Amino acid sequence: MAESLYDLKPLISMALLALLLATAPLAWIWLRYKKTPPAQRLRALTLLTLFLTFDLIAFGAFTRLSDSGLGCPDWPGCYGSASPLGAREEIHAAQSVQPSGPVTHRKAWIEMIHRYLAATVGVLITVIAASSWWLARRRQAAISPWWSTITWFAVCLQGAFGAWTVTLKLYPAIVSAHLLGGLALLMLLVAQSEAYARKALTLGRPLKVAVLGVAALSLIQIALGAWVSTNYAVLACTEFPMCQGVWWPAMDFANGFTLLRPLGMTSDGGYLPVPALTAIHMVHRWGAAVVLTALLGLAWALWRQRQLIGRGWAQAFLAVVLWQFLSGLSNVVLGWPLVAALAHTVGAAVLMALLTALWCRAAKGPQDATNPYNPPSHG
Repeated sequence: MAESLYDLKPLISMALLALLLATAPLAWIWLRYKKTPPAQRLRALTLLTLFLTFDLIAFGAFTRLSDSGLGCPDWPGCYGSASPLGAREEIHAAQSVQPSGPVTHRKAWIEMIHRYLAATVGVLITVIAASSWWLARRRQAAISPWWSTITWFAVCLQGAFGAWTVTLKLYPAIVSAHLLGGLALLMLLVAQSEAYARKALTLGRPLKVAVLGVAALSLIQIALGAWVSTNYAVLACTEFPMCQGVWWPAMDFANGFTLLRPLGMTSDGGYLPVPALTAIHMVHRWGAAVVLTALLGLAWALWRQRQLIGRGWAQAFLAVVLWQFLSGLSNVVLGWPLVAALAHTVGAAVLMALLTALWCRAAKGPQDATNPYNPPSHG
């Protein structure tokens, strides 16, 4: 069974394809910034990789929400091939047995495009890490190379979770961890881009602590949302603000929040009962109320800042609050449409990027001017 799940024959072909795909953004950065210092080119590459990582999170959500996560049921290729083209017969056979099953030609291409994009991002992060250490040895680094090193380890771990997502057949805890890993990767790249930018925002200590608190609450809420999505618990409640016609429906928290269990099953092998799905759904609703309240409070505090830029941040958070509320509500009352579900995931990524950027700017102080990894700009 393990041999059928992990077929490493196409690994070299996949690696070469990832290198080929990464050539385009690398060549663009080189041509666009060839007359700039190496550190500035590295900053541009970091920003481009950040953009592609955001796209990867969005496409990963589309892969999951379109039920394409098992479009190719082995890893890293598709039935031992580097693309669905080489697995046409196997995919056709599986689709003939289950026309709407997990393996179809469309789902296979969606899954493999997601893997190609992930591999490309991995190559770019590897280039960033290697370049960061090269510049550090030449004393030309703009930021510490350990940032890119941690990011490289994170993308390797994320690749492992991607493999386990397929080989463990959408095990809910693994799929949820895969989503959170993508957000962690995004946050690391945002932190690096902010370190290059050297833009500071003066906030008092209480407000800095509030930003960290809201970020922690948001991560917990996103984890709860991932748990809702990976257990298909969105449709356990199709009304708002009530659920199943009552304010307090029957809920099974023990089975709902048992982490180590297969998809749709309890830990003892039985089918997951509806009250367990209801508990998962309702806890996410309650968490949403807490996080939205915290975000509104943070937006109000930022709006009261004397700096005009604080109002821009407040408006950004208010926009995210509205986006997340409407997309989350649409998932419930419209029967979990793909567009609304995808928008909800994208909104979560935007939220964590904003919170990371805000914290990085607020955390900067006068000591940055003498930081050997952050020299002042010239010209």
